[in-house]
Amino acid sequence: MLTNTHKAHLALLGANIIYGANHMIAKGIMPEKIGPSAFIFVRVVGAGILFWIIKSFIKDKIERKDFPRLILCGLLGVAINQLFFFHGLNLTSPIDSSIIITSIPVMVLIFSALILKEKITAQKLLGLTVGAIGAVLLIWYGKTASGTSSALGNFFVFINTCSYALYLVVVKPMMAKYNSVTVVSWVFLFGFCFMFPIGIGDFLATDFSAFDLNTYLAVGFVVLFTTFFAYLFNIYALNYVAPSVNGSYVYLQPAVSFIMVSVYAYVLMHEEYAQDINLVKILSCLLVISGVYLISRKPKSKLA
Repeated sequence: MLTNTHKAHLALLGANIIYGANHMIAKGIMPEKIGPSAFIFVRVVGAGILFWIIKSFIKDKIERKDFPRLILCGLLGVAINQLFFFHGLNLTSPIDSSIIITSIPVMVLIFSALILKEKITAQKLLGLTVGAIGAVLLIWYGKTASGTSSALGNFFVFINTCSYALYLVVVKPMMAKYNSVTVVSWVFLFGFCFMFPIGIGDFLATDFSAFDLNTYLAVGFVVLFTTFFAYLFNIYALNYVAPSVNGSYVYLQPAVSFIMVSVYAYVLMHEEYAQDINLVKILSCLLVISGVYLISRKPKSKLA
């Protein structure tokens, strides 16, 4: 029988598989079909409505003293996080963004130690090191010859990782006090208030008549899966695992990118991707998965 902890790890696995796919799916329609700020506007509005529909069935009142923390969560977890990620992804390559995201566990450990006084164990440090080695190998061998990397884009994605890592730590006490759907509903509402003046202009200037089926499917995936379900999975997991464990699962995102390249190469028969598959990348994926395992595994209790 699955325990709540097991379910939390499954939720984190699902969320980061979605995030890993999002690097390629979202990048595929920006900025030709929709600009990053407009994309975020649609994402936050669409997912926010879904969260508040669910929230309407939950009787959970937020205490006035907790609103400042929720406002901060909206700024960190929605506005800064999404704005810098999408603008960064718009400028740089999906491979670069998926690797830079792996800095989240390091930042989470630092913020957790400073704010929550969470102990950094030797096992967690080992897991971070092993996963980081795998991530470095992936980015070193995974860059394409087209050279779509961007220093500014990479910097934006790094700001995104710092913001999201701090959000995971700051939101943790709220998850312990209130229903997770209640928390994320308010987080999205406050996040929308922050990003509205930035995104409304680009949203109104978007030519929606130029959207084709693939564009709508991509937008739908980002709103429904990358935002709605992935956020639910993450906030559910935070009820049962430490923020550092939540952050550690980001190491799976480069592995998902590798798997998607494999699918394009050998299932969809895009031969140009076959040359990206090699033993080093397979080893990198194994290291990434091993790192997640080491960080998430509970140490065995010693017998007296």
